[in-house]
Amino acid sequence: MKETKPIDCSSAIVQVRDAIDVISGKWKILILISITHGNKRFTEIQKSVTKITAKVLSKELKDLEEHLLIKRTIIDDYPVRIEYSATPYSKTLEGLINELYDWGGKHREMIKGK
Repeated sequence: MKETKPIDCSSAIVQVRDAIDVISGKWKILILISITHGNKRFTEIQKSVTKITAKVLSKELKDLEEHLLIKRTIIDDYPVRIEYSATPYSKTLEGLINELYDWGGKHREMIKGK
C-alpha cells in the first residue's frame, strides 16, 4: 500500500476488496500469465496451468472476460476455433504480477532456508 498520502482504513479495505474480487482464487493470475505468454487456445492454457480442470478453466476464462482482462475470439474456420488474448487493460496488472513473482521467489527462499 502506498504511504504517500494518508487514507482511511475503510477506503483502503474497499479498494483492495474490489481488486481481490477480480483476481482472487487459485487460478486467475496463472491463466493471465499463460495467455500473456502466448497460450491462446483452451487446451494450451489448460496444459500450461497444471492441475486445473476444464470446468474450472472455463469458469475462470468467463470471469476474466467479464472483467475485460481477456478477449475471446471465435475464428470461423473448419473446425471453428476459439482463441483468448490479453486485453490492453490486463497490462495494468503487470506491475502487480511482477511484484508477486519477486515476492514468491523471496518467500520460497526464506521457507527453504529455515
